[in-house]
Amino acid sequence: MFKRSSACYISQCEYQFHCTKAMSPKSSSIQVIDRVARLLDAIARHEEPVGLKALAAGADLHSSTAFRILGALAEHGFVEKAEAGGYRLGGRLVDLGGRASARVDVRQEAREIMEALRDQVGETVNLTIREGDEVVYVERVVARRMMRVEQVIGSRAPLHLTAVGKAMLGEMSAREVRDYVKRTGMPHYTVHSIRSHSGLQKSIRVAREQGYALDNEEAEIGVGCIGVIIHDGHGSMVAGLSVSCPIERRQTAWIGLVKKAGEQISKRLGYRPAKVSGAKGCGA
Repeated sequence: MFKRSSACYISQCEYQFHCTKAMSPKSSSIQVIDRVARLLDAIARHEEPVGLKALAAGADLHSSTAFRILGALAEHGFVEKAEAGGYRLGGRLVDLGGRASARVDVRQEAREIMEALRDQVGETVNLTIREGDEVVYVERVVARRMMRVEQVIGSRAPLHLTAVGKAMLGEMSAREVRDYVKRTGMPHYTVHSIRSHSGLQKSIRVAREQGYALDNEEAEIGVGCIGVIIHDGHGSMVAGLSVSCPIERRQTAWIGLVKKAGEQISKRLGYRPAKVSGAKGCGA
């Protein structure tokens, strides 16, 4: 996942972008996306459900073409068909729009706190979100030193191989974790990577009990991380915060600082933890 140089650790995703082949603007896949965008824009211009003919005319498409695309969009929840027969924007778009808005808000609220944490520990601080079975790096504050760990914004990693990813798995039900294991097969990057369901359960249980998770050279030899979860005002998990550094420099004294920074960002997003009396954290 990472490539080590004399100056820093760099995610290989930085180089993969240069290897992607450019697609022809006239390719059929691009044409379909263009048609989808035009149909969605046509629906969005109306407050009430819109009929097929009006949408086809507004998107400059043949009615049969518009009908097929709208059917596929409806299957995925991007549009809904009203009882009267017209089409309107679907709940999936509301969900995606909320996530995009939350991502922007988290980055804005987190930046100052991330910089303060970087200055306290002297190492790189990352902000990640969950997308499917992976974490995606959406913001970072890089350490001011020659030898450092540096994730490229936009790079990805499996949940079970990162500190924040394991903390995110801790927010999921036992069934969801089992489904994750079956779905992904738990790929391993190093000899330290978790490879079994039982091993993942143990790691998740520890993360729940302690309120943070560690990456002990599980994604890259020589790299260690401390990660926590960030919640919004609804109590939902919206992001993860982590400190990444060469494993030999990681200090347990930083755990409290990372947890405090995560709590500060969550508080800025309106999160107020529920008061619990006389009960301890749940197990896996």
